[in-house]
Amino acid sequence: MEKKALIVINDCHIENKKGTILQKLDWKMQTGEAWLVIGPNGGGKAAFVDALAGNNQFVPNLPVSNATQKAESFQSVPLYTNLFEKSVEVVSLERAARLIEEERELDESEYLDGGVDIGRTGRVFIAEGIVGPIKKGSPLPPVVKELDAYPEIKLCGVQNILDRGIKYMSTGEIRRTLLARALVSKRKLLILSDPFAGLDAESRGILLDFFNTIAGKQLTDQKLDATFPRIVLCMERYVEIPEAITNVIEFSEGKVSFCGTKADFEQFAKERDAKGAAQREKERKEFCESVKQMSKEVDKVMGVDTSKELSDTLIEMNNVNVGWDDHKVLRNFNWTLKRGEHWLIRGPNGSGKTTLLELITGDNMQVFSNDIKIFGARRGSGETIWDIKHKLGIVSYRLHVEYRMLNGTSLRDVIISGFHDSIGLYQTAGDVEIAAAEKWLKLAGFEGRGKETFGSLSYGEQRAILILRAAVKCPPVLILDEPCHGLDEQFRQKILDLLDVIAQSGTTTLLHVTHEPSEVLACEKHILELCPNQEPMYKIIVK
Repeated sequence: MEKKALIVINDCHIENKKGTILQKLDWKMQTGEAWLVIGPNGGGKAAFVDALAGNNQFVPNLPVSNATQKAESFQSVPLYTNLFEKSVEVVSLERAARLIEEERELDESEYLDGGVDIGRTGRVFIAEGIVGPIKKGSPLPPVVKELDAYPEIKLCGVQNILDRGIKYMSTGEIRRTLLARALVSKRKLLILSDPFAGLDAESRGILLDFFNTIAGKQLTDQKLDATFPRIVLCMERYVEIPEAITNVIEFSEGKVSFCGTKADFEQFAKERDAKGAAQREKERKEFCESVKQMSKEVDKVMGVDTSKELSDTLIEMNNVNVGWDDHKVLRNFNWTLKRGEHWLIRGPNGSGKTTLLELITGDNMQVFSNDIKIFGARRGSGETIWDIKHKLGIVSYRLHVEYRMLNGTSLRDVIISGFHDSIGLYQTAGDVEIAAAEKWLKLAGFEGRGKETFGSLSYGEQRAILILRAAVKCPPVLILDEPCHGLDEQFRQKILDLLDVIAQSGTTTLLHVTHEPSEVLACEKHILELCPNQEPMYKIIVK
């Protein structure tokens, strides 16, 4: 059956308000195809996706007169057409972060007498995709109560969290809620950007089934105006690719580095990886040696011998209970972290992993109603949150959201702020701090980019910078909540090498949350597995 064009881009460039961001692009999406967009952080993939979503523009490279003549010579094929314009929805880590920011801005807890504003529920947020914004306190339209019967709700696995406040959802639950809203809104093109990052096995299964179901239909439906959305999948790394994918376009260094069938791309990537294996191993060894030297220099800068200052017990939790209303996140929880014991923390989305970490960092106020000791002092016994955070390095989704509110901060200042445990830098940096920041930037491949702003980076590049910020002072405890979210293969391997070296230094103990088996470090011999709705709600495993 003859394929029909859905999106056509002939000799165009991509530009935003600041100018051209991708020089030349030729691409066609047709019926009977399911496309994967892939490429390293900063390679051009994000610019392409933003253009598809309408945030950037596709512009012909030739003057109008020549462009018209060229179009006529190609049987009047237009230079750019998109049947999905103004009917595109993006589900991404970026969109999830913006949703959290929106809920914070709308939070009215401080105006309630002893109450808590739970914000929009998943039910209301999804319904807004159908009827538009629903004013707080106004009568709810009938569709809000009817959502349970929508097949899209079951397809996305959100039926059990519809009445939960968005601010109480896990990262995976928020993204499934975004997906459900996109489906009920009846948009014609759905872009899923790095959808599997940070999801547990159950959530991944739900998403894979969803993609293969919808994409499988679009492979056989030749109608230009299909009753279900067309899907474009966008990923940082070529892992866990749905069977329904037929074609791949890869961006690297601001241009298209591959465009063709899935089978051809797999062969292309295999040959390229084989050629680069030896070079990557050489770079890894050089990187590890540089990090070890950096650790020694930072110890001198901080002026603290942490191995002598701290006792063997770094964190202790006794019979801890955390939750809200009738929902228990942690129940009768007992756990101890000792110096040099690197822990992997795992469990399904919503099991309490982030809650556990926030009890340590002080970002969850229920820490004060429980028996929790951090570095030998019980929380609430007089120490400030800064006394605690001085000994912690933190990489988390919450921190990423906080820093996105300061998008104008330079990369160098973001890293230096790690010495001061601040969101942003509010004091003049010393020469030694500046030198240390520049060295970390060079180690991670950001040499010469220290003056660029945090907001100018892709999501994955931002995450890499925040990891450098957390590691810069070689803290006694390094807390890593899905640290490789949004990282491409190159950045991901560098970060894992960095964490491995930090663990070997003997000065820092790791607490690492990840769902990715390939990201588990060899040094993580202790495993804390959270088991919701079971008794007890956790298991401790020692390798």
